Amino acid sequence: MAHLALGSGLNLFDTAINYRCQRSERALGRALLRAVRGGTVSRDEVVVCTKGGYIPLDGTPPASRDAYRAYLTREYYDRAIMTPEDVVAGAHCLAPSYLAAELERSRANLGLDTIDVYYVHNPEQQLEALPGPVVMERLRGAFEFLEERCNQGEIGIFGCATWNGFRVAPDARDHLELADLVALAREVGGDAHHFRVVQLPVNLAFAEAVRAPTQELNGKRVPLLEAAAALGVSVVASASLLQSRLAAHLPQELHQAIPGHSSDAQRAIAFVRSLPVVSTALVGMRSAKHLNENLGAGKAARGSRRKA
Repeated sequence: MAHLALGSGLNLFDTAINYRCQRSERALGRALLRAVRGGTVSRDEVVVCTKGGYIPLDGTPPASRDAYRAYLTREYYDRAIMTPEDVVAGAHCLAPSYLAAELERSRANLGLDTIDVYYVHNPEQQLEALPGPVVMERLRGAFEFLEERCNQGEIGIFGCATWNGFRVAPDARDHLELADLVALAREVGGDAHHFRVVQLPVNLAFAEAVRAPTQELNGKRVPLLEAAAALGVSVVASASLLQSRLAAHLPQELHQAIPGHSSDAQRAIAFVRSLPVVSTALVGMRSAKHLNENLGAGKAARGSRRKA
């Protein structure tokens, strides 16, 4: 599918080292190599994004919890990549030494010298177990490492990919303040810091980024998209179809509100693509049929602009 998508004009691909026990990164790496060697695309025409934070398995899951603990000990603790104290919820780590090992592994999996966008994956996971100031210190160490690797050319830019952090109310335990993260990045990297993008679910069902005043900006509470625009941070929308739950049976009112599309999947994607500050609407696709249908959302939008 990735090779077909590259040939169809898609130019941004999002993965993570923990997806499918690293098989996702490896499959994308093979597809990109094939496409570049075959002249389908040039490397500089494609934006490749991945994430680090969750401890990845290798190929297949361990057979038992004891086998998983043995895997952590063998692959990470014995090699001084991280310590048990660095790990939250048995599977999440932000230690710079751990991120260094995972970045190197991601580059190998993807076959790339430079990863265009590298996300800290769901940093709010740390807030489930640790106080906010401790998590911010851990993020400081992570940001320092990522700035260093940006300056070395191993990463283009970095950010945070979240699920709950930017959507939940300010009094929620796993809440993240974008302004605090930008301030931390500026402390670490100066005004030319590389913290330039965040990812979160944005779709017809999860519209908090548009409507919910979860973020503080100049003493006021505003939605995430407004805060991101003011802070100079791009937004990538994940779950545009909410795991296909928005791909069918949308209310008739939305057919009228989002005209010019032939399917509910296209309408749901078009909604996300129309939002200010959102640079990309991420969609998972399993078949050529899904790919062609979803590409129709962009074609319809271009047709509307030409008519206008």
